Amino acid sequence: MKSFDTYSDDDFKRSIWSALRMIAIAVAIGVPLLWWKLGWQSAVLLAVGAVISGSGLFEWLRLMVALMARMDSGGAEPVPVRPLAPVLMGFFLRLALALALLYGSLKLLDGPVYALIGGLALGVAALSIEGLRLIKSWTA
Repeated sequence: MKSFDTYSDDDFKRSIWSALRMIAIAVAIGVPLLWWKLGWQSAVLLAVGAVISGSGLFEWLRLMVALMARMDSGGAEPVPVRPLAPVLMGFFLRLALALALLYGSLKLLDGPVYALIGGLALGVAALSIEGLRLIKSWTA
C-alpha cells in the first residue's frame, strides 16, 4: 500500500500536470458552452480566469522543482542546480501579469464576474480532484 512516505517529486509533478490537463479540458468544454449560452464576454472571462489559475499552478510547479532540486543537492556529490532568482522573478512577473489581466478583464469586458470566478476556481477544483485521487490510491 502506498502512503505519504512514498510520495516523490515525480508524483508531485504528475499531479500538477494532471491538474493542468483537467483545467485545459474544462476550458475546452466550458468556453464554447458559455459562448453559446451567455455570450462571448462570459467565455473570455472564463478563459482569462483559467489562464490565471493554470499559470499559477505552472509557476508553483517551477518554484517547487527548483526548491526540491536545491534541497536534494546536499549529498556528497553536488548536482548543478538552477539559480533560484530567475524562477522567483518569473513567479512575481506572473503575479503582476495576473493582476493586470484581472483588472483589464473586469474593466473592459461586460460579462458576469461569476465566469471569471469559475475560471479561477478551476485550479482549486483540479487540485482537489488530484488530492482525492491520491487519497484513494493510498487507501485502496
